[in-house]
Amino acid sequence: MKNNRFLALLIILVLAVSLIPVQGAGGTIKLGAIQPISGQVSAYGTQTRDAIMMAVQEINAKGGILGKKIEMVVEDDEASPDKTMNALKKLVAKDKVVGFVGALTSKCSLAITKYAQAKKVIMISPSSTNDTVTDAGNFIFRACYKDSFQGQVVAQFSYETLKAKKAAILYDITNDYSKGLATNFTEKFKALGGTIVATESYSTNDKDFNAQLTKIKAANPEVLLIPDYYNTVSLIAKQVRAQGLKIPMVGADGWDEITNNAGDEVLNCYYSNHYSPEANDPEVKNFVKKFSAKYKITPNALAALGYDATYILAEAIQKAGSTNPEKVRAAMAKTNRKFVTGNIKFDANRNPVKSAVMLKIVKGKDGKLSTQFAGTVNP
Repeated sequence: MKNNRFLALLIILVLAVSLIPVQGAGGTIKLGAIQPISGQVSAYGTQTRDAIMMAVQEINAKGGILGKKIEMVVEDDEASPDKTMNALKKLVAKDKVVGFVGALTSKCSLAITKYAQAKKVIMISPSSTNDTVTDAGNFIFRACYKDSFQGQVVAQFSYETLKAKKAAILYDITNDYSKGLATNFTEKFKALGGTIVATESYSTNDKDFNAQLTKIKAANPEVLLIPDYYNTVSLIAKQVRAQGLKIPMVGADGWDEITNNAGDEVLNCYYSNHYSPEANDPEVKNFVKKFSAKYKITPNALAALGYDATYILAEAIQKAGSTNPEKVRAAMAKTNRKFVTGNIKFDANRNPVKSAVMLKIVKGKDGKLSTQFAGTVNP
């Protein structure tokens, strides 16, 4: 009787243990992606997701990692910080991911970094440039450069290449990304000897910028910084030209996709970016060729960053020889090789030290807007 009772308890214990989920257990290794597949910046999210999936398919075709195929779980956060947190909690509690690529925007990444750090889940944001994104701890990485560098790049280009000595700024006071760029542009432009003649702000989802632009026009600037995403920039640019302001407008990587969302009002304007699809570089050419053939569109910079981030995470797991988060984190910190968006080597705060490119908006013979490589700025 005692033996039967012991045997029954043993069976129950074995069954209970077998039901406990284990990271990377079974025939696949689960990774996550949190991207804005819908919403205001869906052009970024969809291309980033597609690039992530292309990288996963390539890795799986070569045998996967640690002898297992990658299973990528994609969540749509609609660029909403609350939805980003919900997506991460699902990836952690239900899907048991080893790590994830995301979030895309700085405000969404900043909403989840402390949670990811507390749960010891590897996070690598492809494109969140706010300086403080990696501050939460050693499980938080990014594949892009920081706003402090990007803002300085645009300021230096404006002062030295465009020869502008007076600048105006129109930024979103409710957006960490926009605020960070405005601050760092201001500091660098002044340090170079330039003057900020006007600084005006607005809030996310505003549509009318004429009051701010009237003040900016009166200050007589030689260049106008608009550090925001392509959809807002396209609205502002129309009103800039309607005001009779003919000065060049400049921006950062949030402008990517502007050529598909604006008209002649943005001709001969400039923005910093993570790569140029026109670059004469083997890695870039190969990536653009594969992505264009697969998805019938030229990949934007966010797609390139998502592709690189996926490879960084997968290679770290392979090098760690384990899905143990501590080992993966340590392996990722040692990353140092050339990717599509340049050579990536992490500093002590898990931020990559890498160059930026400046792009000029031009019109082709077909009448369509496109970008033209305008220079590289190294850290």
